[in-house]
Amino acid sequence: MNSGTNFLIRRANSRDLPALEQLYAQARAFMRESGNPDQWGEDKPTLEQIQQDINLGYSFVCMENGRLAAAFSFHTKGEPTYAHIEGEGWPDNGEYGVVHRLATGASRTGAAAHCLAWCRAHCRQLRIDTHEKNIPMQQLLEKLGFTPCGTIYLEDGSPRLAYYL
Repeated sequence: MNSGTNFLIRRANSRDLPALEQLYAQARAFMRESGNPDQWGEDKPTLEQIQQDINLGYSFVCMENGRLAAAFSFHTKGEPTYAHIEGEGWPDNGEYGVVHRLATGASRTGAAAHCLAWCRAHCRQLRIDTHEKNIPMQQLLEKLGFTPCGTIYLEDGSPRLAYYL
């Protein structure tokens, strides 16, 4: 599925696991360097999470000239942690797509924006959350027209900033 750029998005498969592990390691390093050491810590997403996303058909890779540029999880099955939101709340309670675990490799300008545009093209509304210290993601979401909606809480109780498009 290509929308006129050098990027091609496809479902991830188990053969992608080594490249995905490397990509997420790069993303964790970038997060630490950007002042956000806590969101994914040293081990998130776990290999088990990545494999589960692949098994469920939720894991996607964004390829650029045959190389892995980005990865993300996307589905339209709802997100239990989005049921309770503090703040303004979701502007629409209809069906929505969920994006999780969006990561890009080094110097892959435009890959994350392309991934989010691809997700939005596959659903009427899109929801995503991020850590309060993930300033690069917050800036990207706001640049792309996402609206901050409040705070949601992960299963472990950790707060996350919620966005809607």
